Amino acid sequence: MKTKKITVLFWAVLVLVVFSFSGCDLFNRDPKPSPPSPEAQTMEIAVFYLKDKDNNMYLVREVHTVPKSEGVAMVALNELISGTPLTEGAFKVLPADTKILGISIKDGLATVDFSQEVLNANVGAYAEVLGIASIVNTLTEFPTIQKVQFTVEGSAEKAAYWWGHVGLEGQLLVRDLSDVQEPLIWVTAPTTNQKLASSFTLKGTAIAFEAVVNYRLTDATGAVLAEGHTMTTAGAPERGDFAVTITFTPSSAGSGQLKVFEVSMKDGSEINAVTIPVTW
Repeated sequence: MKTKKITVLFWAVLVLVVFSFSGCDLFNRDPKPSPPSPEAQTMEIAVFYLKDKDNNMYLVREVHTVPKSEGVAMVALNELISGTPLTEGAFKVLPADTKILGISIKDGLATVDFSQEVLNANVGAYAEVLGIASIVNTLTEFPTIQKVQFTVEGSAEKAAYWWGHVGLEGQLLVRDLSDVQEPLIWVTAPTTNQKLASSFTLKGTAIAFEAVVNYRLTDATGAVLAEGHTMTTAGAPERGDFAVTITFTPSSAGSGQLKVFEVSMKDGSEINAVTIPVTW
C-alpha cells in the first residue's frame, strides 16, 4: 500500500515538473498575445489632388490614413493613383492602371520610374501642370526629398514630353504650393497625437488675411495652456509658411489639443481652424 502511494506521488510530481518546464498552466493558460492596435498599424500621408471650382482649377492637400509600411514614398504615390479623394469635387489625374516601377532617392533627388500607362492621361494643358505638381508636392512632403524627376519604363526620353503639353526634358522639379488653395491652413508639426515637450515648434502653411495665424493649446478640461499668434511669410491671396516656438507648463501628464486658426475680420469668429490632438 505504501509503495502504491509513493508511485502515485511520483507521477503527480512528474506531471507538475513537465508542465512547469513547458510553460503551461493546467488551469489558466496564458492568452494569446493581443494583436497590435489599429493605430499601431496605420500611418498618415499627405497627397495632392486637383479640383475645378467655378472655372478655377487648383490643388487640394489631403491627409490620408493608410496601412503602415516601409517605403513611404512609394505608398504615397500609390495612394495618389488609387486612393479616393476626400474633398468634395477633387479628382485624380494619373491613370488608374499606372504602376510605380521604382523610386530611387539620392542626395535629396527622387527619381520615379512610371509604367507606360502614365502617359495615357487625357487632360488639358493646365491640368497637366497641376498633375505634375501634385506628384512633386506629394513626394516633397518627405524631408529626404527636395527635387523630383520622372522616367517611363526606365527611359528619361519617354518622359520628356509627358502628357503632350509640358516638356520635362532636363528638368528637376521642385515643390510649389502656390496653386494649393485647400485647406487654407494646414499644420506639419506637431503631428497627430505627438507627445510634446514643454517647448515645441508649431509649423505649417496658410493663406491668411494680413499673414496672421492664431494658435491655442488647451488641456483635456479646456483650460488654456498657451495661446498667441504668428506671421506667415506671405499674406492672402498668396500662401505663406509659418513657424513659432510655443512654451507651456502642464500641471501633469495628460492630453489636449492644439488649435490653429484665423480670426475673421468680419465678425471676429475663428475660421479655417485646424485641430491637432496632442499629449505631454
